[in-house]
Amino acid sequence: MRYDIVDVPLEIEPLIAAVRGPGAGALVTFVGYVRERADDGRAVDGLSYEAHRDLALAELRAIGSEAAERFDGAVVAIAHRVGVLGLGEAAVAIAVGSAHRGAAFDACEYAIDELKRRVPIWKKERYVDGDERWRENA
Repeated sequence: MRYDIVDVPLEIEPLIAAVRGPGAGALVTFVGYVRERADDGRAVDGLSYEAHRDLALAELRAIGSEAAERFDGAVVAIAHRVGVLGLGEAAVAIAVGSAHRGAAFDACEYAIDELKRRVPIWKKERYVDGDERWRENA
């Protein structure tokens, strides 16, 4: 599957397999992990993600189509995890195959930026002090 919302640990290999082909001279991946500090510097002990699955999948497919059109036929695969994640766990993974590296890098950056901007996935940060807060995608 090229686009997925999952509640199990992410695997990059199926995404890579989905975008590799005889015309792909370049392959770029991005994996976003849960880190120990929030943007405001607070210590984090994990994240929770929720998604509107059907709308999120439709939007991921649209982003992939747009990337192919904008970036020389780049092929995109994206998976995002939902549920409770701990430090160091992967929250999002993207693989892009393209004839050339420039298009692959550009399409990968476009995909993560657009995902953050418009896909209905919501993130709650859980802090070491016991507080938690829903965060805007940035």
